[in-house]
Amino acid sequence: MIGLARVLVVDDDRVIQQLLEVNLELEGYDVAKAGDGEEALEAVRVFRPDLILLDVMMPKIDGREVCRRLKADPETARIPIIFLSARAQEFDVASGIELGASAYVTKPFDPVDLLDTVERLLAGQPARPPRGS
Repeated sequence: MIGLARVLVVDDDRVIQQLLEVNLELEGYDVAKAGDGEEALEAVRVFRPDLILLDVMMPKIDGREVCRRLKADPETARIPIIFLSARAQEFDVASGIELGASAYVTKPFDPVDLLDTVERLLAGQPARPPRGS
């Protein structure tokens, strides 16, 4: 990959934000963080990420609405979004993909698998289906 890919981490759990930030930075990514949907929408405008890791259940504006708004805007519609969620029902995963997410990763997640998904999407490849599917 040429240049430093920018990844926006959006999660209201500071521990998960830190875990993701450390792992992504160790792989050479430029990382910005947001703690809720409002911060996420602002950060997208300022930081201009190449990929977004987006928690589904958050205060103010939830991840689904953030995804809806980003996919409706021609300037941000092509940014790959990986949903992160504790909600692992088939319905949740299917509706996340229907909203336009490129991948849906359930918590707790394996950081190595998540980094593989990030790499694949940034390279323009499809995400692998989660293990066990």
